[in-house]
Amino acid sequence: MATADILTERDGAILAVTLFNPDKFNALNAAMWRRLAEVFSAATADDALRCVVLRGAGSAFAAGGDLDEMHSLRATVEGALAYHHQVAEALTAIRRCRHPVVAQIAGPCVGGGLEIACACDLRIAGESARLGAPINKLGFSMYPDELASLLELAGEAVVKEMLLEGRLLTAREAYEKGLVTRVVADEALATETQATVARIAAGAPLVARWHKQWIARLMTGTPLTEEEKRASFAFLDTADYWEGMTAFREKRPSRFTGR
Repeated sequence: MATADILTERDGAILAVTLFNPDKFNALNAAMWRRLAEVFSAATADDALRCVVLRGAGSAFAAGGDLDEMHSLRATVEGALAYHHQVAEALTAIRRCRHPVVAQIAGPCVGGGLEIACACDLRIAGESARLGAPINKLGFSMYPDELASLLELAGEAVVKEMLLEGRLLTAREAYEKGLVTRVVADEALATETQATVARIAAGAPLVARWHKQWIARLMTGTPLTEEEKRASFAFLDTADYWEGMTAFREKRPSRFTGR
């Protein structure tokens, strides 16, 4: 039996993070949740990164949490709270990663796997992907903090459909409901993900980070202060801004350095 883990592979400015528990369709145990938080916290601190790809090993993204382990760890309310605190730390680390995070979704993307995918910035799914959280069939409800994040992305109607019916959405249905960014043929999934990452990495990395920052800020619904409005022009003091404008005038590709 393979040892469950979170695997990482660095290729220049791109970090690939793989959910690895192939014997259980990449279901996450507590150690994997902790490791996932560590990996994304480290990624946030890495100024040389431009994009992170999050995927599952083999033919699945992730089939949620490891139910055998969850049953014992959540035997009491205190144990359940401690367990979901670890899950929250991992999901928050993904969501707050400074760099764009792209989910490459193949096969089952269920329960905790769905929550992980929804914490990413972009979600690219293969045709055979299935997304949902059929936990009504297991007799437990989704933890409210995790439910709130899913609601923010998918909306009330879609979340009710998934949770009350316990139905898995096809990749096409998930796309039509705004849950995934795009759907491609299974055999094209890795190639499309790579192309998406290449487009992100070709852009100015500071700009990508700022766009994530401002989108998160605007989603709070609180009006920007005058100080924040002035701060939005911080790009004027960057070398990448002048490089981008110069490259446009010279009709050549920009060579961004992240400064």
